Amino acid sequence: MPEATPHPDPPPQGGRGDAIPYQKNSLPPCGGGQGGGFAPRAKQRDLIALANRLGRENFAPRAARYDRDATFPFENYADLKAAKLTALCIPESEGGLGADFKTYCLVSAELGRWCGSTALTFNMHVSSTLWTGPLADDLDMTTEQRARHATHRAAHYRRIVEDGAIYAQPFSEGGASAAGKAPFGTVAKPVAGGYVLNGKKIFASLSGAADYYGVLCTEEKPVLSRADTLYLAVPGDTPGVSVVGEWDPLGMRGTVSRTLLLKDVFVPDDLELMPRGIYFQAASRWPHMFLTLAPTYMGITQAAYDFPVQYLRGEAPGTPPVKRRMYPTKQIAVAEMFVKLEQTRALFERTIAEARIDPSKDERLRAYAAQYTIMENANALCQLAIRTCGGQAMLKSLPLERIYRDSRCGSLMLPWTAELCLDRIGREALYETGESDD
Repeated sequence: MPEATPHPDPPPQGGRGDAIPYQKNSLPPCGGGQGGGFAPRAKQRDLIALANRLGRENFAPRAARYDRDATFPFENYADLKAAKLTALCIPESEGGLGADFKTYCLVSAELGRWCGSTALTFNMHVSSTLWTGPLADDLDMTTEQRARHATHRAAHYRRIVEDGAIYAQPFSEGGASAAGKAPFGTVAKPVAGGYVLNGKKIFASLSGAADYYGVLCTEEKPVLSRADTLYLAVPGDTPGVSVVGEWDPLGMRGTVSRTLLLKDVFVPDDLELMPRGIYFQAASRWPHMFLTLAPTYMGITQAAYDFPVQYLRGEAPGTPPVKRRMYPTKQIAVAEMFVKLEQTRALFERTIAEARIDPSKDERLRAYAAQYTIMENANALCQLAIRTCGGQAMLKSLPLERIYRDSRCGSLMLPWTAELCLDRIGREALYETGESDD
């Protein structure tokens, strides 16, 4: 078969740090409708390009070190702060970049392409501004609630914009609560001036690195109810807050997701991130709020395609400049990867464009399908990439081995694990609201 037309970019010069970076060659920003029909606005393109530059030049060269040592990417967060990306979804009037949900997803996917752990923890931080910002604006509140929320939200934004605060969003507790099937076991007792919290969160990303933990908990009443879920910002240095346990997982090692313990922790009223009862309304009416993990894995899916293309062209750093692209078996494998990548991206782009309050049944089902598809295809593409590249792809000196391990983690993450997505699709496709077989 004839060789493809050579890419016009000059040979890459490599990167910085102690890890092998991706090359610039053949790796433009992946957001922006390469699959056709999706045309990001100029501002979105600029932000994606910014994420591409940070990821390619800074994050990729450091990724192996954070993975090897299972340490938090503090340097990457210094870069995110300097670029104002930690204020990505804060309104421009409040000192942020004013990005909406779709823009966040495109930027996050580009970050995930270069360092999965950075993108995944970035999701936790930015969600605190998405949930309290454009998402909350769509929800029903009383005049008093709206005014109270505006005051608390403005202070939340100032902590990020002026003080450089980073937020975590611990969710899981080891039971059914994170899946939305039971009240959170972390309980908040109302007291004068605020609440006293007791409980624990497992897999609490940014453990020990966050300035504030956005804790979902249940207001203490005689009978605990999901309708009484509170969303509170807990300062990391508050007495009674501690981080325990080891962190040595398969993948996403730089997230440092240890266990967060809360023992008689006092949280004042003004650290309320949503008014009473509003989180429960959001979870019911704005389901795409739980899709914010998916962009990280969309970026990983892109990265899993990028590497074998470079490798087969003889352009992957750390490997001899030997071309392997002339073999039909390799060409077919790359074609299969490209098809799977474009199928995944098409569903991703359609779904994030549909995100809104009170989506239709089809839009809700499509959100579950997108989550499932992205999480499963990220790993499937990695498997195919390793098989195509051969034995060298298993070496830790090359990024594909790390990308593969990171990709396996996505389908396990609550609240929309792969199993729960299939369960919801099957049930909601066959039953309308209120229907039963009795």
